[in-house]
Amino acid sequence: MTRIALDPFVADLDGESARLRAAGPLAEVELPGGVHCYAVTHHAEARQLLTDSRIVKDIDVWNAWQRGEIPMDWPLIGLANPGRSMLTVDGADHRRLRTLVAQALTVKRVERLRTGIEALTTASLDRLAALPKGERVDLKAEFAYPLPMNVISELMGVDSADHPRLKELFEKFFSTQTPPEEVPQMMADLGALFTKIVDGKRENPGDDLTSALIAASENGDQLTDEEIVNTLQLIIAAGHETTISLIVNAVVALQTHPEQREQVLAGEVPWENVIEETLRWNTPTSHVLIRFATEDVEVGDKVLPKGEALIVSFGALGRDEAQHGPTAGDFDVTRSPNRHIAFGHGPHVCPGAALSRLEAGVALPALYERFPELELAVPASELRNKPIVTQNDLHDLPVDLG
Repeated sequence: MTRIALDPFVADLDGESARLRAAGPLAEVELPGGVHCYAVTHHAEARQLLTDSRIVKDIDVWNAWQRGEIPMDWPLIGLANPGRSMLTVDGADHRRLRTLVAQALTVKRVERLRTGIEALTTASLDRLAALPKGERVDLKAEFAYPLPMNVISELMGVDSADHPRLKELFEKFFSTQTPPEEVPQMMADLGALFTKIVDGKRENPGDDLTSALIAASENGDQLTDEEIVNTLQLIIAAGHETTISLIVNAVVALQTHPEQREQVLAGEVPWENVIEETLRWNTPTSHVLIRFATEDVEVGDKVLPKGEALIVSFGALGRDEAQHGPTAGDFDVTRSPNRHIAFGHGPHVCPGAALSRLEAGVALPALYERFPELELAVPASELRNKPIVTQNDLHDLPVDLG
């Protein structure tokens, strides 16, 4: 099996995803830093593995981890070993840790956040409208970033004063270019910041999910301090990164497919279709780290060996022709059916999927209603990916608002 090295600079994600698909449903890959693992790259096999009880989140199953081959200053260590939370456990422990979060993020409860999301969106658009006419705008920094960060922070009870430091630390957390000597301190700083937030909520609880997690631990649900801190970090990280990329990628897709954009703006195609097609075609999460095989697992005509690591390559399987037909490589807002798994599948499916869809569903139509003449300020070919192996993320999105 030929090993495919994932590009730490993410210069050509589409080309890399195509090579992974061509390698078959199970590809042997090398993560930045020379760490070997396997990737599932086809839709059907991904669904199968994501519900296979032989594939677990326990890092102690990983042969390379047991042998001491994964250094603590590996730039991706925070994603491979982020501490105990619902992300890193299975079975009864996973259900215990996930229950409160899932209850807070049901479709019905998330819908109650709509009014607040609309108000935040309007405020962001008002700030954009107040800029000097003709001024180039970084739509990612000025619009796509503030909305999800403010929404998830309000949900979790994180003060906006912490946003600049969170942005700085998460930039390092997700980047494959963080110098190894800075990784341990970055991880310690993240832990200290979220511990401070949890301690503050313990002293002054509010109507937020962090306070609810603390109350549950005090009422016999047996959440440890570590689990609360790590759950808070997980939800903040996942709750804003994915939605930022979803909004940015949808704008790029619409601007580079003007006929489809006109169909949407004319009301001929619902915005829901734009969101779902963006999730499939240019998924916010390119690769998800990391699971481990407790025994040999057959994947197509190949085998994922016992003790080896598995990543899920959502960027590859989103354009799998076996699932989405011969036009899988095309952006098509009229695609039906559109059965992707961009938010995962099985027990670890993203509990924040409904919230991300709602935020994009409010933000995108409001943006185009306010600025129907919006145009990319540079050719799409000049937009630059950030060096983040796990996130399909741009450095910036320069636009002219019109």
